[in-house]
Amino acid sequence: MSHITQSAVHCINPDCQRPYPQPWGNKFCNSCGAPLQLLDRYIPFQPLGSGGFAQIYAVWDEKTQTEKVLKVLVEDSLKAQELFTQEAAVLSSLRHPGVPTVDADGYFQINLFSPKQRRLACLVMEKINGQTLEEMLKKYPQGCPEDLVLNWFAQTVKILQVLHKRQIIHRDIKPSNLMLGTPSANVPQQGVTGGERLVLIDFGGAKQFSTAMLRRSSSTRLFSSGYSPPEQVTGGNVGPSADFYALGRTMIELLTGKYPPQLEDPQTGELRWRVGVNVKPQLADLLDEMVRDDVRSRPANAAIIQKRLAKISKASPQQGLFSQLRDTVQQTSTQASQKFALLIHAVEQAFADLNRAIGKITHFIVQMIFKVLQACAATIWAMMLTCIGACSGAIAGFILAYRTNLGNQVVELMLHQLNQLVPNTQPVLGADILVFLAAGVGTAWGLTMSGCFGQRRRFLVASLMAMISYGFGWLVLQLITPKDSGEGLVAFILVAVCLLTLSLGLRSHHIVYAVIASFGTAIAFAILILLKLTPPIWHFSSQPGWSELWLPLAFFGFVGVFMSFWLGASYYFIVPGLRLLGWR
Repeated sequence: MSHITQSAVHCINPDCQRPYPQPWGNKFCNSCGAPLQLLDRYIPFQPLGSGGFAQIYAVWDEKTQTEKVLKVLVEDSLKAQELFTQEAAVLSSLRHPGVPTVDADGYFQINLFSPKQRRLACLVMEKINGQTLEEMLKKYPQGCPEDLVLNWFAQTVKILQVLHKRQIIHRDIKPSNLMLGTPSANVPQQGVTGGERLVLIDFGGAKQFSTAMLRRSSSTRLFSSGYSPPEQVTGGNVGPSADFYALGRTMIELLTGKYPPQLEDPQTGELRWRVGVNVKPQLADLLDEMVRDDVRSRPANAAIIQKRLAKISKASPQQGLFSQLRDTVQQTSTQASQKFALLIHAVEQAFADLNRAIGKITHFIVQMIFKVLQACAATIWAMMLTCIGACSGAIAGFILAYRTNLGNQVVELMLHQLNQLVPNTQPVLGADILVFLAAGVGTAWGLTMSGCFGQRRRFLVASLMAMISYGFGWLVLQLITPKDSGEGLVAFILVAVCLLTLSLGLRSHHIVYAVIASFGTAIAFAILILLKLTPPIWHFSSQPGWSELWLPLAFFGFVGVFMSFWLGASYYFIVPGLRLLGWR
């Protein structure tokens, strides 16, 4: 024991700034003042890790001159304190080689004063020297031998039988909580036939149960993923069968070398583990019963499992040639049928996945076609209404300017202001502006009435802005020289369409809509002019007839059509693409 007596001491205060090393023989920590010799008996010298809400240390027992394990509760919650006290009570009441031994004074509390005042609950128990079954699995990555697993299985069932007789369930059985250790000289070895004994550790989730408690609808939601039964995972009521379920999954993992969820059928959740594992059919049947989701389908108590294990163990050495041949044939046929069933299931699963994939793709294509058709219909609807509105507005403006006295009065009123901006303005040019203003209002009304492209449908604002934009565009048209070039119409479109688009009350990306609509429409007209499909400019005579109106109607109508088209392209394709690229 010289390696221990020469070691440094470790302070167990979780808030200590310098817990290690402390000189051996010191009664108090040099850093925080916490006691280092607990109950003047236990001296912590090495941290072993943490488990749940506790910190674990190796301690030296001065009284028995043996090494033991100290578990220190570091969490302050009431539930953690309750579970820790429960674990101490369970371990203190048990005397069995499969459970770590706790001395009479093994559960105690110490007071700390620095850096803050608190009480630490401590539990000292026997130290098990050995490996956990989780560590054993590393030696057998393809699964442990059946005879080893049967031995561990039988020892664990004996431990559970003792626990359940005392109305205790463990609730956390898994490979890391089952440990192989050498028999202790201080503990009666009843039930251990020699060799390594198996010990069930970590009773932090253990709880007392009774018949009355089993009728309740729920319990504390405490579980280990992959091992705990459904009723424990959902916080339902648990009894001894929960331990059997976890034990069954643990033994299956030891036989296969695979974590239980990796063996689950994706459709039913059942474990598909028997294929490729050479175990006795009786053992496989027992394990399958233990891991059923329905509590009533599992073995009722540990005695039943023990009897079945005894039959399985006795059957091996006493089998005759005929029995061995029968079991071999039965096992081979069972494995063959299971492989065939798995093959059929895999084929069915593949077809089901293919059907689902085809269904999803078909649904996606139909949905996309519907959205494209919906976008096309909305854009065409906006183009029609905008064209009708623009033509109607132009006709109304023509009548107002050239067929009513009101138009003449308005023109005369405007001429005085226009001559100051555009010298030598002719009266016919003054009348033109009424046609432009009315066409702008008609265009704005038609586009707004369609309700497309996420507008807020602001008729008044759109009308006023249309008059301003088309009026300003008309002024730009008068300033362009030479008068007979197509540049004037293109400049008018750039100004008028851009300003009108900004007034439509679109939800976002206003500049994008305005730029694309104005430039797209202007480019379309520029191409038509270059191809000589439309005259570069048009003029009204001093007393225009109705026959002179068709060119302005075509011009304003096509401006509305192209404007609606580019707004649709922006709304359904360009702006979503910008959002996808991160422009919000």
